[in-house]
Amino acid sequence: MNFFKKSLPYLAMIFQQFNLASMAIIVKHALDNGLSPHVLVALRMVVAAILVSPFAIVMERNTRPMMTLSTFSKIVLLSLFEPVLSQNFSYTGMKYTTATFNVSMSNILPAMTFIMAWIFRLEIVKLRKLHGQAKIVGTLVAVGGGIIMTFVKGTLLDLPWTNGRTIIFKKSATDVEHTDLMKGGGLIVVGLFCWSCFTFLQEHIVRSYPSVLSLAALVCILGSVEGIILAFLVERGNTKIWSIFNPDAKLLAVIYGGLMSCSTYLILGWLMKKRGPVFVTSFNPLAMVLVTIFNSIFLAERLFLGRVLGAAVIIIGLCMVLWGKSKDQRHSNSQNIQDEEPVAAAAQNGLQMAVINGDIESPSQSNVTVDEGTRGSCMT
Repeated sequence: MNFFKKSLPYLAMIFQQFNLASMAIIVKHALDNGLSPHVLVALRMVVAAILVSPFAIVMERNTRPMMTLSTFSKIVLLSLFEPVLSQNFSYTGMKYTTATFNVSMSNILPAMTFIMAWIFRLEIVKLRKLHGQAKIVGTLVAVGGGIIMTFVKGTLLDLPWTNGRTIIFKKSATDVEHTDLMKGGGLIVVGLFCWSCFTFLQEHIVRSYPSVLSLAALVCILGSVEGIILAFLVERGNTKIWSIFNPDAKLLAVIYGGLMSCSTYLILGWLMKKRGPVFVTSFNPLAMVLVTIFNSIFLAERLFLGRVLGAAVIIIGLCMVLWGKSKDQRHSNSQNIQDEEPVAAAAQNGLQMAVINGDIESPSQSNVTVDEGTRGSCMT
């Protein structure tokens, strides 16, 4: 049971990466079939708000802290970073690229988050310690693996399950014009920056507003309102884009996206209080590996040696970052224990000195003194 409890954060993040990988494939297919990224973001948050709000109302009705104007303003800003800005930039960039390219670009997120946490002193890095060096080198290795996986093609691997299969996504990053690739990559980077800001702000908010369900519900509700306003402003005059209620990839992307948003905000809100933003974003390279595997198995996409080597490099870098984080946590726990021991010893020594000096008297001594005084007055 203790092993399962320790492994739960890692299992939760692996589950989250499966969700991200499958969502990337579904969204790319829906976008290729005419779904507007702005409508997708708005409607998926409506679905997420409908799903998570009843649980927040019922399960946290007695534990929900009082909402203040300052906290509400922060949650409004939080919902603006993600889902509105982050997802709109990311999905618009995906229209100009591919699902694999989109998820591959997310490998800069751990480095971006790590650097921002280091700048704002939210992440302590001891360069003279081996675990501190492991976090820096591991981040660079993971980013390097993402670059290898994206831009190094290599030899075509003839996998048995890809023979005789039809490729649904015929476009790849090499089929897109260079201007579209640069435009899409730039939009994705901006979206990742907004996501990084979201993780930092969420970690700050959960300290004063620890109700994870209520926070997720508020983010979904506010994100849906902001997303609908943005969609109307960007797509004004084009009412056909709201026609998504046919049983096709568009409707699947909206419903599955709402489900994934619920799980994402709940898992991230829980892990932010336990491990912090760097731990959360360190798992992003796994999504790229999963997208490549899913595309190869289910969509018969051709797999090249460069992607396999890049995936291996990413896993190595991820293990280095997680190892450094685990050493940091053990070191901080041992340091807290060492800091508490002198305080407890000093308090114990002070108590013993007070007893020796007669500053603290036992109840029996006080009773004896009173009895003797009373007895003397009676004799007089």
